[in-house]
Amino acid sequence: MSNETIQAVRGMNDILPDEAALWLWFEEVVRDWLHSYGYRNIRMPLVEPTALFKRAIGEVTDIVEKEMYSFEDAMNGDHLTLRPEGTASCVRAVLQHNLLYNAPQRLYYSGQMFRHERPQKGRYRQFHQFGVEALGFAGPDIDAEQILMCARLWKKLGLTDVTLQLNTLGDAASRHAHRAKLIAYFEQHAELLDAEAQRRLHSNPLRILDSKNPAMQELIAGAPKLMDELEEDALKHFEAVQAILKRHDVPFEINPRLVRGLDYYNRTVFEWVTTRLGAQGTICAGGRYDGLVEQIGGKPAPATGFAMGVERLLALLQDDGMALPKAEVDVYVVHQGELACQLASTVAEQLRDDGLRVVLHCGGGSFKSQMKKADASGARVAVVIGDDEALANEVSVKPMQGGEQERVSVQNLTSTVNKFIKRE
Repeated sequence: MSNETIQAVRGMNDILPDEAALWLWFEEVVRDWLHSYGYRNIRMPLVEPTALFKRAIGEVTDIVEKEMYSFEDAMNGDHLTLRPEGTASCVRAVLQHNLLYNAPQRLYYSGQMFRHERPQKGRYRQFHQFGVEALGFAGPDIDAEQILMCARLWKKLGLTDVTLQLNTLGDAASRHAHRAKLIAYFEQHAELLDAEAQRRLHSNPLRILDSKNPAMQELIAGAPKLMDELEEDALKHFEAVQAILKRHDVPFEINPRLVRGLDYYNRTVFEWVTTRLGAQGTICAGGRYDGLVEQIGGKPAPATGFAMGVERLLALLQDDGMALPKAEVDVYVVHQGELACQLASTVAEQLRDDGLRVVLHCGGGSFKSQMKKADASGARVAVVIGDDEALANEVSVKPMQGGEQERVSVQNLTSTVNKFIKRE
């Protein structure tokens, strides 16, 4: 057996304690924001039947064709997949547990997603998302509310250089007519299509519009526009979304080439993008998916939602100069001697009972070395106990940012610590 150190899977990253502090802060901000809009948490398994994603996302998509981590269960032969996105899982759970029975749902979830992609900055094989879904709401008001939600979060986070791109994919009839026109147009220019576009031409021509190949941009710019095929209802819906955004002074750019990478979208689609993350500039995206509930096996129901990439948003925050917050410690308990050790454990639990965050020194060492660790911990107060103090049922309280050390009884310890903390 080799003694070589085992490394994490490429593209699946450890989040170490210093960095995790920023994640915890971000997650708390996001949850407060979601609760302020009436969204409730739902939690789905990491592993789902492969058929769920094939049916929901579309078999002729990059995700299903190339990116899913799928395997056969060795016990029973089931075909399973690590979830590549959350919407299909959320809708499956809603249907399985009958949550939509006379009750529209505002739901959110967070956690890991998995796609077998070439790892690069902002694009990982295991990545994290917050997903937001509103099921059972048909009007443009909920589409606009979700976009307004995002605008509020960016403001709350202090993000700059984030812009909104907006489009509509219409309904099934308009997309069918547009699809036929796209195929005819690209067939006339087949010699200009790259290999990927040729592969997509008859199976999923809408994806060609999303090509990043510079050599094809002029050809794509001349392609028929879906906007020209829109039914009156879809057009009115899109105009109503725009009107609400304008009323709230949320600027946007209509991008007719914005199609999203999943087949379940219809009508409103949107992306929040930045220029500061290179090729991975989309930090949040979503839209309406009215056909998905029926597609997965439920009764037809309207739905809309979005997901945001946690890694990309944190990268943007750090690019804006946000420092990593440190885990806060109120008290570091320093002790030396057998009696002191016993009292130190009791004192630490007492302080925690009183709501303080306490690190109890473990591993021995001189008072000097322990005080260095107390200083490095960021604690605001050190509680110092020797055997002499322990015999008297007393401790010394030392403020770490300057000030006189005080010797107090154990009974008066919490009030003394709080006095020093409030003085800072």
